[in-house]
Amino acid sequence: MATSTSGNPIPNSSLPLHDRVAIVTGASRGIGRAIALHLASLGAKLVINYTSNKVQADLVTAEINSSFLGNTPLALTVQADVSDPSQVKSLFDIAEQFFNSQPYISVNSAGVSNDKGISVADTPVEEFDRILRNIVSTVNLDCKLDLKQIALQARNAEYNPKRFAAVIMRIREPKTTALIFASGKMVCTGAKSEQQSKLAARKYARIIQKLGFPAKFKDFKIQNIVGSCDVKFPIRLEGLAYSHGAFSSYEPELFPGLIYRMKQPKIVLLIFVSGKIVITGAKVRDETYTAFENIYPVLTEFRKNQQ
Repeated sequence: MATSTSGNPIPNSSLPLHDRVAIVTGASRGIGRAIALHLASLGAKLVINYTSNKVQADLVTAEINSSFLGNTPLALTVQADVSDPSQVKSLFDIAEQFFNSQPYISVNSAGVSNDKGISVADTPVEEFDRILRNIVSTVNLDCKLDLKQIALQARNAEYNPKRFAAVIMRIREPKTTALIFASGKMVCTGAKSEQQSKLAARKYARIIQKLGFPAKFKDFKIQNIVGSCDVKFPIRLEGLAYSHGAFSSYEPELFPGLIYRMKQPKIVLLIFVSGKIVITGAKVRDETYTAFENIYPVLTEFRKNQQ
């Protein structure tokens, strides 16, 4: 891992991803595991996500942590099903709380695919709703909060200050997760629409008010809509990077995916040779649909012929 060619440990501060937080889904084996180990070798702090293979995920975490000196773990194993938006939100929440820093890198090596046997071009919008959308919003409650008191009095709330700097609270309708910080800032994840996200955020604010805090509801904002899909055919990333060099960044020695920065709408896509795509940066859901509609003809042009 983080060692020089002579086998001596490299100081963490000298590594290019020092103290950057990375989440790798499907990291217990295969491509996900390889990506996680490589990011760790560059100094990143890792959240090793798995759905069912805990043993293998724990082995990856142990391998990363054993490669560095010090008492602070540099990798954390977290179970989450990426087909469940609330679990995806919780995954990001836990990453930020545990490492006390927002995730800087997110690699989707697991995903929800269209298993109905129809092409992406013929996939209805309703199916994209299930596959693509994850709404992340923020709001300012505009008051200082006693997180311990909130955790003791509120239902569906957990707080472990040794691991996370916020209370993690969940509600069933809309099915969401909130990260509530002592400063009064709150992150809400897991909603399926902008309207649901705002409704959920208001419900969390009301819960805080009922606990005796003078919480307000200020500066609500949709921060990000993250989605993933699978076009079901391999892609020639080298050719795509060459032909679309103005928008693309592809350095397979550092990262296995091609980063495509679309100008209109202003969206970032992570495109993998397998055909899996992560779409991030949208502020409204229509931007996600537009981005996919724009990129799909490009991807078909660079479809890799299978032998």
